[in-house]
Amino acid sequence: MTTLSDSPLAIDVIDATVPLVPGHATRLLRQQRDKVVAATQGSYDAMFSPSVEGLSVAERLLVALHACSVSKAATLAAHYREQLLAEGVDRELIAAVGSGAPVADARLRTVLAFTASLIERPIEGDKAAVQSLADAGLSTPAIVALGQLIAFLSYQVRVVAGLQALAAAEVAA
Repeated sequence: MTTLSDSPLAIDVIDATVPLVPGHATRLLRQQRDKVVAATQGSYDAMFSPSVEGLSVAERLLVALHACSVSKAATLAAHYREQLLAEGVDRELIAAVGSGAPVADARLRTVLAFTASLIERPIEGDKAAVQSLADAGLSTPAIVALGQLIAFLSYQVRVVAGLQALAAAEVAA
């Protein structure tokens, strides 16, 4: 089985998460800006590349699952849950993170709290919040990578939500 650690995904995550009907207006709209589609998938591939230092692929996938759960982005959460299983992450840990239950690992707990804070109350992403990550053992490059990942996930959640809303409206019309 190919995992994120082995190679980048061959599929476009947003297309897989929001299957749009060929020939329908929403699919045509998405395909109009192929550079945006490619850049979005390229960002995904970069965010989950094994070459990112300071945060393992599994940690980043757990952050993604938590971010999607906090954002109530069920289809994206399902995608990240599948990727975590493919990476061999413990099912109980996946379930805890997906449900928002506390996790035993202090470092991961701090990372997930920071993630939720930036999503729900971005103003709290201040110097003290960043210092809590450093105190939990994250290096400066890891903290930067985490911030970039959370920003990307916020974008990804919004793109998926927008496409889902457009597709639902198209079907209803």
